[in-house]
Amino acid sequence: MENEELKENIQQNAAQEIANEPADTTEQLSETEQLQEQLVAEKDKFLRLFAEFENFRKRTARERIELFATASEDVMKGILPVLDDFDRAISQMEKLGESEHLTGFNLIATKLRDNLSAKGLSLVEINPGDAFDADSAEAVTQIPAGDDLKGKVVDVIEKGYKLGEKIIRFPKVVIGQ
Repeated sequence: MENEELKENIQQNAAQEIANEPADTTEQLSETEQLQEQLVAEKDKFLRLFAEFENFRKRTARERIELFATASEDVMKGILPVLDDFDRAISQMEKLGESEHLTGFNLIATKLRDNLSAKGLSLVEINPGDAFDADSAEAVTQIPAGDDLKGKVVDVIEKGYKLGEKIIRFPKVVIGQ
């Protein structure tokens, strides 16, 4: 009898363990699934953080390049009146005729322009007869003109300059009406 009771107890315990086993496996699976979900969420966070950092790095590099390209903008704007004065002096000396002074002025002006060009300063090209574009020139006044000059540049009063791709002084022009 004792053997039979012992056998029954063993069978009952085995049945309980078998009955409990799927529950434990379900718990383990749910814990594993939870850990998998957490892992996926952390990977997603990591990838987003990495992408955000890459964007920040690229934006900072682009801003630094722009800053270096236009860092000398204030200095260039201060030198533009000197270039204008050189142009006026040279045109007045040309009216007087060829002289050694004119040659000297031309040499100095050329050297100054070459050095400024090396730093990224360039002339905004606009000539009389060109179509007026409000994005690249500033109209100072309009004068009556024939049909062939209507809406076109009649005269350039002040030259315009750009530093890199940014216009730092728009050319001042007279346009035909």
